[in-house]
Amino acid sequence: MDRRRFLTLAGAGVAGGVAGCGGSEASGESVEDHPAAAGYRDQPRQGELGGHVVLAFEDPSCERCAAFHENTVPDLRSNLLEPGRAAYVVRTYPVVFPWGEPATQALEATFARDGAAFWSLFEHYFATRSAFDRENVLDRTASFLNAETGLDGDAVAEDARNEAYDDAVQADISAAENAGLGETTPIVLLFRDGEFVTKVNGSVSYEVIAEALGEGG
Repeated sequence: MDRRRFLTLAGAGVAGGVAGCGGSEASGESVEDHPAAAGYRDQPRQGELGGHVVLAFEDPSCERCAAFHENTVPDLRSNLLEPGRAAYVVRTYPVVFPWGEPATQALEATFARDGAAFWSLFEHYFATRSAFDRENVLDRTASFLNAETGLDGDAVAEDARNEAYDDAVQADISAAENAGLGETTPIVLLFRDGEFVTKVNGSVSYEVIAEALGEGG
């Protein structure tokens, strides 16, 4: 990969997504050893492990995370995940609006029950962000899960209120803190064939991801 070309693309892509974000130099650290990836095999994932890994710390209340999910993840899915070249791993990281905290508890309670329902709820939060606040998010979550999935949404909401899966929530927060990632979401770490390449913040484009992973056209 032409490093100069990658840095040019990354700078353009990140600046276009969110102001004030940046990247980090490649360390050669394995995804198995990187602190941000601790326990990554147990996290929500699309695509198969064994190739590249796109590890994203995302807040369900974050506008830039929603933009990343809407504009970048579909290309990531069709070009890298479906062909079996990469895995997209999500760690929830509630650092933006207050309703992201109970929403993250609900996401973990959902994931513990059903992976497909997790992704449905995750996308629902992004698609309807303006409808939520800290007071209504769990009631609206229960209604969505009851209507759109096979889960008992009221039980999920109750677990979220009781922070029944707080260990999973704290594991993601600790992973971010231990890696010194900061609080500008989304935070996307890229591992090329399992080796750390770079970290970018904001609604980074698919082209930047592909270039970093050696998949650019």
